[in-house]
Amino acid sequence: MGNINEKVEAASNEITSSTPASPAAEPPKKLKPCCACPETKKARDACIIENGEENCKDLIEAHKACMRKMGFNI
Repeated sequence: MGNINEKVEAASNEITSSTPASPAAEPPKKLKPCCACPETKKARDACIIENGEENCKDLIEAHKACMRKMGFNI
């Protein structure tokens, strides 16, 4: 077994060699709203189911803030 530095270097070389030469050649994948912010979405949804929407304002606002940070107009 090699040491950790050798493993990190090998993984880094593998990633570098598999990265396309030009990032502009491949269009970026657009994130769908349903897939953004899964952590805040899960907490928000669980709270709403268990406690009702009126009792989860802080989690709803946290999810909205996350969505805005990801580039969505909410």
